[in-house]
Amino acid sequence: MKKHNFFAGPSILPQYTLDKTIEGIKDFAGSGLSVLEISHRSKEFIACMNDTISLVRELLDIPAGYQVMFLGGGASLQFAMVPMNLMEKKSAYLVTGEWATKAHKEAKLYGEAVEVASSKDRNFSYIPKGYPVPSDASYFHITTNNTIYGTEMKKDPDSAIPLIADMSSDIFSRPVDVSKYSLIYAGAQKNLAPAGVTLIIVKEEILGKMTRQIPTMLDYRTHIKAESMFNTPPVFAIFAAQQTLQWLKDMGGVKAIQKKNMEKAQLLYDEIDRNKLFVPTVNDPEDRSLMNICFVMASGYKELEQPFADFAKSRGMVGIAGHRSVGGFRASTYNALPRESVQALVDTMKEFERNN
Repeated sequence: MKKHNFFAGPSILPQYTLDKTIEGIKDFAGSGLSVLEISHRSKEFIACMNDTISLVRELLDIPAGYQVMFLGGGASLQFAMVPMNLMEKKSAYLVTGEWATKAHKEAKLYGEAVEVASSKDRNFSYIPKGYPVPSDASYFHITTNNTIYGTEMKKDPDSAIPLIADMSSDIFSRPVDVSKYSLIYAGAQKNLAPAGVTLIIVKEEILGKMTRQIPTMLDYRTHIKAESMFNTPPVFAIFAAQQTLQWLKDMGGVKAIQKKNMEKAQLLYDEIDRNKLFVPTVNDPEDRSLMNICFVMASGYKELEQPFADFAKSRGMVGIAGHRSVGGFRASTYNALPRESVQALVDTMKEFERNN
C-alpha cells in the first residue's frame, strides 16, 4: 500500500532528493567516497556548498548585500542568536504560536522584548492585525507559518524597523521579497532537507552594532567570514538541500510550486468545509496555512476522532494526528507532497463520511 506522508517535520522529501542522496551516499560527486565520509574541506564538498548557496540566491531572488549561511543548531538556536546579534535594548515580537512564543522568551534574556500582539486568546487560531510596532526597537520578529496551529502570513509585511522572520515551515513555498527583511532563518526539516541544518539569510549591514560581546561561535560574522565552515557543517543535510533546491528549480521555481501548493490546500480546505464530520481550526481563509492544514471533528461527532484516525491509517495516511495542544488532525502539505496524496486524503474523508 502506498503511504501518504503528512508529517509536520521531519517531513516528506522529493523522490528526486531521495534518489540523489542515495547515489551520494554510495559515491559523492565521483570522488569514490560517500558524502557521509567526505571532508568538508574537499573540493567536491566546497563545490556543493557554493552551488547550494547559489541556488538559494537564485530561487529567492536575493538582492546584493545579503549573506547566505548554513548552520547547525536548528531554528531554536536562532531564537537566541537573533537577539544576541541584533538587539541592543529593545525588540518587538508578534506571538502567533508555540515557536513564536519560544523565540519571544529567548529575546527577554537580552533586554525588553515587547509583545506587539498575540493570538493566544483564541488558541493561536488567527493572525493579529492592526497592531503598533515600537519605532525604537532594534527589530520586529515574526513567524510566517505556524505548524501546530495552521496559520500563515502569506504576504511580506512592511516594517519601519528591521524585519526578522522565522520561515522554517514555509520557506521556498512562495515568492518572498527578501529586500523587506533584515534576516530570515529556517530549519530545513520541513521544506528543504533532513533535520540538521538551518538556513540563514542576513543583510550584512545590520551586523556588528552590538555593544555586548558575542561568543565567537554565535556571531553571524564568524560564519560569514568562514563561509559556513567555521566548524564542520552538517555535510549530509546540505548535500540533500542542494538536491531539493535543484528539484525545485527544475519544477519551475517558487512561483510554480506556489501554484501547486495553493491548489493542494484548496482541495483539502474545500473538503473540510463541505464534510459534515469536520471543521477547520482556522476560520478566516486569509489566515489559513497552505503548509499545515488543521481540522477537528465537528460538534456531535467527537467520538469519531479515533475511528477516523484508524480508518485513515488503513488507507495509507501517515502523520495526520494533530498536535496535542490542538487535537484533531493536521495534514502538512509541503512542497514535496504530491497532489495525489491530498486527493487520497480527501477521498478517505468522503468515504468515512458515507460510512458514518
